[in-house]
Amino acid sequence: MKTNTLLSLLHVADPNLPIGGYSHSNGLETYVQNEIVTDKESTLVFLRNMLSTNISHNDASYVKLVYDALEAGDFKQVISLDTECTALKSTKEIREGSHKLGARLFKIFKTKSDHALLKSLDEYITTNNNVGNYAIIYGVICFVNEIPLNESLTAFYFSTAAGFITNAVKLVPLGQLQGQEVLFSIQEDIEGLVEKTINLDRELVGISCVGFDLRSMQHERLYSRLYMS
Repeated sequence: MKTNTLLSLLHVADPNLPIGGYSHSNGLETYVQNEIVTDKESTLVFLRNMLSTNISHNDASYVKLVYDALEAGDFKQVISLDTECTALKSTKEIREGSHKLGARLFKIFKTKSDHALLKSLDEYITTNNNVGNYAIIYGVICFVNEIPLNESLTAFYFSTAAGFITNAVKLVPLGQLQGQEVLFSIQEDIEGLVEKTINLDRELVGISCVGFDLRSMQHERLYSRLYMS
């Protein structure tokens, strides 16, 4: 991987980007308040299940499908994928959060290249409401920066895991070292998750993860909340 490509990947996948990701737990807060996630071990179980079922069949797969569409020169398919991705997010908070994160990510990177795809994406976002899911925007930006799909997905999984762990350290709570131990364990899974995503049957993309969806819906009505989702 070229140095500039590596730097681009590190930048776009940085979990500390100022896009508001830190304010979303994606239902984890409900699991903690219901005493399902209570320690390092249950955090690891939650995260492995989240990555291997929900993320792999949804957001990560849409990153891969964006690459497929753009390699075929089909930007209309990217728009179709974004619409599909929105429709499959059954929880209001998750759906709105995905659009907000996507919009903020795009705002950071759209002026750093005059690539025609970014201009087309900008027009699509500015002329429509409730569009531009994070996974779709991430995929387009990585593609424009010529980041290989394998590396793009590897960083996507790692960044997603790091974000959940940051939330778990605050919510459970976990010690900082315990959080890093969970992250080390997750790193062992990422190569397999990337391979699974690349080879996933198209008919399985968007598979419903009812348990995660229900906890996310319940989050809207928690008595007290630290996170937006």
